[in-house]
Amino acid sequence: MIRFTKTKPILDSLSHNLLQKCHASGIPKGKSKLKTIQALKRHKATTKRTREEETAKGKGPITDHCINPPCPVRYLRPKDRDREAKREKLGLISKARQREIDIQKKLGPFTTTTARVADEEPIRIGIAGLDYVALGIFTEDELPKYKVTVEDGRRLAKEYSRVLMKEHREKRAAEIGLMKMRKAALEALPESLKKGALERDSAPFPVIRGAATVLPPVEGYLERIMNAANKKSSSKEKLR
Repeated sequence: MIRFTKTKPILDSLSHNLLQKCHASGIPKGKSKLKTIQALKRHKATTKRTREEETAKGKGPITDHCINPPCPVRYLRPKDRDREAKREKLGLISKARQREIDIQKKLGPFTTTTARVADEEPIRIGIAGLDYVALGIFTEDELPKYKVTVEDGRRLAKEYSRVLMKEHREKRAAEIGLMKMRKAALEALPESLKKGALERDSAPFPVIRGAATVLPPVEGYLERIMNAANKKSSSKEKLR
């Protein structure tokens, strides 16, 4: 007995092959679910940092020294200095001023004996170990000792300014004299030459100038060099 069965269309068979036949991860058969990738959450354990780690990262005595430098003298404007003095009279001292007082106490007061010792030491010119005294060129007694006060410095500065002003006046007088002499020379010229002298010479310098030599110029020397150069270039072109 022969049975005639109806053939399935090609599209139905293709769709059947594309369907998911096996059960996977609790998803219904034939249905897929897209899941976005999420970053894994890691547990961060808090640990106490040691002093070595803090110093390695920049936190330590060096940073404290940079943030709060032990400067013995602070720069203050006159207005701020007066305000700070009034606050000290009332018994109010800022942290910066207190730190300044502590540092001055540690360093000790500046006496005249220390200043004298500093003044008595000779001024050494050059690198330590390579100065004139160390090399034996001069002795300490032969080196000049400069003892200049504030008044002497101001007096020297005034004297130097007078010298500069004198040089400036002399230079200015010489320039004015030169201009007057040039003007007088132009007026003394006849009209034909005066017109030519008043016109500005804008002609450029000659492009080709003979170089300064010890020997006098040889006749035909340049032509010989040019001929030799042309022969050399022509021989190179032939080789190519």
